[in-house]
Amino acid sequence: MTFFNSIENLNSALHKGETTCVAIVSAYLSRIDEHKNLNVFLEVWGDEALVKAKDIDDKISKGRAGKLAGVVFAIKDNICYKKHRVSASSKILEGFESLYSATVIEKLLAEDAIIIGRTNCDEFAMGASNENSAYGPVLNYADNSKVPGGSSGGSAVAVQAGLCHAALGSDTGGSIRQPAAFTGTVGFKPTYGMVSRYGLIAYASSFDQIGPITQCVADAALITEIISGKDDYDATLHQAEKYDLSISEPVSKKRIAILKEVMEAEGMDERIKLAMLEQIDQLKKEGHEVEEVTFPYLDYLVPCYYVLTTAEASSNLSRFQGLQYGYRSESATDLESLFKKSRTEGFGKEVKRRIMLGTFVLSAGYFEAYYAKGQKVRRLIKEKTEAIFDQYDFILLPTSPSVAFALGEKSKNPIAMYLADIFCVQANIAGVPAISIPGKKTIDNLPFGLQLMAKRFNDRALLRFADYMSGL
Repeated sequence: MTFFNSIENLNSALHKGETTCVAIVSAYLSRIDEHKNLNVFLEVWGDEALVKAKDIDDKISKGRAGKLAGVVFAIKDNICYKKHRVSASSKILEGFESLYSATVIEKLLAEDAIIIGRTNCDEFAMGASNENSAYGPVLNYADNSKVPGGSSGGSAVAVQAGLCHAALGSDTGGSIRQPAAFTGTVGFKPTYGMVSRYGLIAYASSFDQIGPITQCVADAALITEIISGKDDYDATLHQAEKYDLSISEPVSKKRIAILKEVMEAEGMDERIKLAMLEQIDQLKKEGHEVEEVTFPYLDYLVPCYYVLTTAEASSNLSRFQGLQYGYRSESATDLESLFKKSRTEGFGKEVKRRIMLGTFVLSAGYFEAYYAKGQKVRRLIKEKTEAIFDQYDFILLPTSPSVAFALGEKSKNPIAMYLADIFCVQANIAGVPAISIPGKKTIDNLPFGLQLMAKRFNDRALLRFADYMSGL
């Protein structure tokens, strides 16, 4: 079975009768079975996917198929799908079945996408390595001794290993882009408020954003165009009816900013820095203006991000207490012990760490010192980022300071793990769109990512330029 490197090529083959949706799904199911060791899927809906594929083949023959006909998706295990289990890779939601579908799922299905299963992730999307799942780590397909990145590691490896055509993930502080960098895929975080979060199990509501992980930028653009737009169920959504994210137009000469502090950052792999410099030289040869600018808040990004996101997590995760749904401790003797024991036994170590940190920064006597100050820093970061975009079209930087690290290498050092997101969290703090595309080379036979950011709601121009850079 030939797997297709773009939705355009897949659609062409289906409409020419060169393959069928049933054949495509069958091939993916076989490949998923062959690569169970990667621990990508928590659940595969094979029979259901084959029934759906047969129905779509009939639609294609009658000329009534949608834009995503035959495109096989995996979805991160924090996105709700009606009458299907969803657990956020946590014991506390073990066995829980969703009562409704996320808006993004409804939009995919309306265009005849086929959803093949739910993917492993860091518990409640909290992690940068996919080692925090209650169901064990996902392995990087390029090197099984390495992490795939997190928290959307399962979705990224599903695309990397050819277990599906595309996947959905969520990005709170790099959770789509960083695993995309570690797996050599394309990861896109749209502008905050462009894609509905309805049906996404929340980690930090003012940061979370659903987006695609794909094989090429064109697929990311098409999928985002389909899942974006108005939704009455998400009050934080920018209520545009729909977005045009076509990227076929030629690219004009652009002004690109390079952050001086990023290029001088301690801990960045020198080989990634060299690859960045080579990319800058190439862009200059193409006639683009690339300049270094000062961003004095680099060292404040990660502290600001974790103060604010853990505070929101403390609030959001208070709903999981063993009373209404999910895991319930068998040793509870009264209501108070039910809450305490269910949460103690149901949540993993990293989730409990973040809940406790968030509760602390929100507590009396510390609120002004931490949470309120974090919000002020967020405003400064947002304003400085917007000021850069007043002068430049894009910001170019590495997605991560390193390639994929070894399993267990940082799991006992939370600070080192948190710093893995240092180049990603700016986009979430500022609410701007960002994309990771694969670098041209590998380092130690492992992929790395180059990241572009753009002004809010300038997603189309960002995707177009990322596609252009991919072809250089």
